[in-house]
Amino acid sequence: MTPEESSQHAANVCELAPVVPVLVVDDAARAAELAVALVTGGLPALEVTLRTPAALDAIREMATVDGGVVGAGTLLTPADVVAAKDAGALFGVTPGTTDRLIDAALEAELPLLPGAAPATEALRRLERGCIIQKFFPAEASGGVPALKAIGAPLPQVRFFPTGGVSLANAPDYLGLANTVCVGGSWVAPKDAVAAGDWSRIATLAREAAALPR
Repeated sequence: MTPEESSQHAANVCELAPVVPVLVVDDAARAAELAVALVTGGLPALEVTLRTPAALDAIREMATVDGGVVGAGTLLTPADVVAAKDAGALFGVTPGTTDRLIDAALEAELPLLPGAAPATEALRRLERGCIIQKFFPAEASGGVPALKAIGAPLPQVRFFPTGGVSLANAPDYLGLANTVCVGGSWVAPKDAVAAGDWSRIATLAREAAALPR
């Protein structure tokens, strides 16, 4: 798989729905039910961040859910890439990017959404064949105006903004020509997950899936 092909696969994941849930899973035993609620609500692409000891097991559980496309976020090292792939992740997401991470993802054949914020980082990622990139942290990096400005000199790059994105500002990001989808955690509130309120989560997912882009 060439770098361009890998990036296109990542773009295809982003095109599945306007929102990719960014999930911090503390209990893998609830992961499959959480995935079912989100997929049922119309959000098939799911990013499980590697921020908890349960994350890899959660990916394994979610990978069994029909219609779901589970990925791993917060990939920081080549070892994270390998572990995510072995757990069943179909795509990977990084908060920032190094050449070692890109090389590891290509070797593992794990489509990658590499993190970039300033224009220089975005250009470096483009030189490696990354036609779609994560814009992170979106709001702290200038938000919609910054992303719109980057699009002028870099029309070849499309973005997946996360970090401070909410139901309130998601439409502004999705209205940009260089935004494919957004990532957010609001569709799976911690209290709803802890209570097993899958109906509420499915409702939030349906609301997010209906956002125009």
